[in-house]
Amino acid sequence: MKYMLLIYSNAESWAGLSAEQRDGLTRAHENLTRELTEQGLLVSAAGLADPITTRTVQVRDDTATTTDGPYAEAKEHLAGFYLVECDDIDQAIGYAARMPDAEYVAVEVRPVMDTSGLEM
Repeated sequence: MKYMLLIYSNAESWAGLSAEQRDGLTRAHENLTRELTEQGLLVSAAGLADPITTRTVQVRDDTATTTDGPYAEAKEHLAGFYLVECDDIDQAIGYAARMPDAEYVAVEVRPVMDTSGLEM
């Protein structure tokens, strides 16, 4: 089953890191990515651009509106993700717990729905 490991961050947690901590975070992600790739579990992974480049789209009464940034009331933002193929959610949680981001803000583990049977 596929799981999204959603990495959350915020400006305060990132700004509070030393250069050494940031380097350690980068190395930890590189090591985890390499391990998941070698085990054939990594489907995809990416960091996301700064939230200031985000656009939020809403459609109401058939009219689309776009606003800059994520929701204003959000304290955290989605900073990146891993899409992994795991035997079960416990295995996915184990990998999420190894992400250094879990120490600073949070990593969300969410099963990916299988839509292969849907007609498109």
